[in-house]
Amino acid sequence: MAKAKEQKGAEKKGGNGHHYDASDISVLEGLEPVRRRPGMYIGTTGPEGLHHLVWEIFDNSRDEAMGGFCNDIEVVLLPGNRVRIADNGRGIPVDMHKKTKVSALETVMTTLHAGGKFGGEGYKVSGGLHGVGASVVNALSIFCKVVVHRDGGQYVQEYSQGKPVRQAQGKESSAVKKIGNSKLHGTIVTFEPDQEIFKDLKFDWSTIVNHIRQQAYLVKGLRITIIDARGNENKEVEKGMDERDVFYFRDLELELSSVAFYFEGGLISLIKFYNKFQKPIQKEIFYIEKEQDGVGVEIALQYVDDIADRIVPFANNINTPEGGTHMTGFKTALTRTLNTYCKKNEMMKESEGGFTGEDVLEGLTVAISVKLREIQFEGQTKAKLGSMEAQGAVATVFGEAFNNFLEENPDDARAIINKSILALKARKAAKAAKDSILRKGALEGMTLPGKLADCQSKDAAESELFLVEGDSAGGSCKQGRDRKIQAVLPLKGKILNVERARIDKMLASKEIKSLVIAMGTSIGDTFDISKMRYHKIIIATDADVDGSHIRTLLLTLFYRYFRQVIEAGYIYIAQPPLYKIKKGKEISYAYTDDEKLKIMGKGTEVSEIEAVEEPASADLPAEALAEEGGEAKKSNKIHIQRFKGLGEMNPEELWETTMDPANRVLKKVNIDDAEEANKIFDILMGSEVPPRKSFIQSNAKLAEIDI
Repeated sequence: MAKAKEQKGAEKKGGNGHHYDASDISVLEGLEPVRRRPGMYIGTTGPEGLHHLVWEIFDNSRDEAMGGFCNDIEVVLLPGNRVRIADNGRGIPVDMHKKTKVSALETVMTTLHAGGKFGGEGYKVSGGLHGVGASVVNALSIFCKVVVHRDGGQYVQEYSQGKPVRQAQGKESSAVKKIGNSKLHGTIVTFEPDQEIFKDLKFDWSTIVNHIRQQAYLVKGLRITIIDARGNENKEVEKGMDERDVFYFRDLELELSSVAFYFEGGLISLIKFYNKFQKPIQKEIFYIEKEQDGVGVEIALQYVDDIADRIVPFANNINTPEGGTHMTGFKTALTRTLNTYCKKNEMMKESEGGFTGEDVLEGLTVAISVKLREIQFEGQTKAKLGSMEAQGAVATVFGEAFNNFLEENPDDARAIINKSILALKARKAAKAAKDSILRKGALEGMTLPGKLADCQSKDAAESELFLVEGDSAGGSCKQGRDRKIQAVLPLKGKILNVERARIDKMLASKEIKSLVIAMGTSIGDTFDISKMRYHKIIIATDADVDGSHIRTLLLTLFYRYFRQVIEAGYIYIAQPPLYKIKKGKEISYAYTDDEKLKIMGKGTEVSEIEAVEEPASADLPAEALAEEGGEAKKSNKIHIQRFKGLGEMNPEELWETTMDPANRVLKKVNIDDAEEANKIFDILMGSEVPPRKSFIQSNAKLAEIDI
């Protein structure tokens, strides 16, 4: 009997011996799940998630414009980390909601999955789920205020951490208040993110401008104004919080940074913007806008003289960087249409086979926008479209329209086909080159380049690869490194500029081939980041113009052909010192001229120091004034060595300053705005000279030149 009781008790405890029943199931009410797990709703609590709050509120205003109820939006960055977004739409309803027994406004702002986009006739097309976005922003804000102008009145309600203010203070919930009459209509949302959730509350002006510019292209006839009032504590700015006027800040006679967007051309204007620094091979921009089976399809494209593609997909005006069903439908139709046209007009030999998706995308700039009544995304952050009806609609609409375009524009058709044929030949040549490299390495029993001084560790997580400039620097690095975890690959001269080079030409470059083999990931369609041999690739070049150029060439290579390596956080730039300063027995390293002066001027005014810069082997005196009394006296001798390159540093100095993980300074390379990075690489490394000249002239004063 005793044994039976023990067994029954064990069953109650569960397999692991711990008590587990219905009382252990947590039920989070209201918006508490959002505050507990914000990453599930906005992806991250870093800068990207912070800006996602702006997008969610802005999307609600933009959806009013998509429905034809709004044509003006104002976004204002306010002092105190607050953002104000106003529109002249219909205004969120403020009447009582039958189910929740509170106003519709409070329901939308405090309840997940509540809003006008889940059915009914509130919105035929919307970017997100009205109520999910607004309520999530509300939940993650320490302050949120919504003002509604509609039906002749002005209404307001304030919230904190997702609850109406009075309720957040432990009192009864206060209803929406009518604070006056109004002839205006629209909604104004002002919010301040909660520092408990977000460590960094700094909104980036360029990030917001670039995102909203993109949205302006997508909604024809919509005016969007962005104003930066953060540095202005003027009373007129504070008065704007009173919300008496929807577009209050636009008319202020203050010197505020602002930018306004208004485009009638839609996606055609967007393509022109992206190809501003490119050379088109297709004169007429292709454009189609049509509805198919309840799905609105809008596509604009143009081929340019480049090897990279630029594909910008949207679903209900939300950028879907990971693609989705609309992208699949487009790529399928594009490949099929060009293959059919090519075969029909006998423009390619049968022995060459047909185009693949890779061939027809080369040099293509395309914007794809679909609008659906019921939309499904894969993931809460809406990075990938999952609605299957979009695939067929895009394939049908685009396939038919693009075929007609090719027939009606034979010159453009010929240019597009010829470019795709060139890409096909290059793809085959690249495959042959890659196969040759892999076979050659395997047959010779040597998969790594001879000049690579590899590390002993086989654990990629702790292994580092230093890319250094020349054999001299390579020799010092090889002697000074930690052989267990640090590998060194010297690069001779400047590598090939890959901005306009295909893989076959790249792999003909000995330096690039050595780097690709050393990394272990392969390249192109056989790239596999899981085979990366080092989780730190450190670019260590000299602190001069040539070193900067080599660094730029390497970054171009990684950005164009190994972007996943950058996105994984594996690329770093070493920061070797410029000076070695010895005062008596004390040795210091300075990374800038300011640091050098600070080190030399310890205990004295910088202007009172005289020093001569020579190689460290010289023994040069320096004068310094005493700290007190103003009487001059001899100080210890100061030795200053100016490092012109890594090759001038001995192994011990290199280890101590540049390679020792405990002391070194590294800059991590990341892609904050891939589209902006793409444009800059086009300007700086492309073949078009005028844009590069203009860029240099505009930014010359910002350059730090070592003369």
